[in-house]
Amino acid sequence: MTDSKKPKLGAITIGQSPRTDVVQEMLPFLGKDVEVIQAGALDGLEYQEILKFKPEEGDYVLVSTLRDGRSVKFAEKHILPRLQLCIDKLEDEGAQIILFICTGTFPDVFHSKKPVLYPQKIMHSSVPNLTSASKIGIVIPDKEQIAQTVLKWKEAGMDAVVVPFSPYTGEDEMEPIANVLKDADIDLIVMDCIGYTLSMKRQLTRLTEKSVVLARTFVARVLGELLDD
Repeated sequence: MTDSKKPKLGAITIGQSPRTDVVQEMLPFLGKDVEVIQAGALDGLEYQEILKFKPEEGDYVLVSTLRDGRSVKFAEKHILPRLQLCIDKLEDEGAQIILFICTGTFPDVFHSKKPVLYPQKIMHSSVPNLTSASKIGIVIPDKEQIAQTVLKWKEAGMDAVVVPFSPYTGEDEMEPIANVLKDADIDLIVMDCIGYTLSMKRQLTRLTEKSVVLARTFVARVLGELLDD
């Protein structure tokens, strides 16, 4: 950044903002004095309103969390107009770069005067180069996301062993999926949701004895190259 002012990153959650849990673990990798401003696709909605966004067959499924800590599952199609409103809001507040803090795949329907970055695109262009194998392990929040995740990584040239584990559950429940990944013929695991924490990554690394990529810190390290003056 050449601007002498403090760099300002706009962060969009598909759930409700602020996602302090995510941003606090990203900050150390973003560079000095970066200001993060946030907006959420579900901001201003009550729980009962969000339940109407329930996925139906064929929908692209997303999972996130609300301000009160509850986890929610919904169809992407319902929040696309609200995501554009988030972009507009963050632009108005002076964001120099806008980041979706979600690893899902989004259609090319948004417009912005500022660069908009998607973790899915960053990871898909990088992760295949981190292993010589053609197969990787993928951890996702919900079993309804398995088929779309297999397809998503197939488009990046990778076969995937996909296991569901909600980032909004306790780490002590991770052992069953860790055993599946430990026994799989893979050497790299991707925790494919921004909701997974550094502590969860360390636990999964310990249990599987394999290399683990954590979405939130992986993307933050890349962003740091743009934001750190």
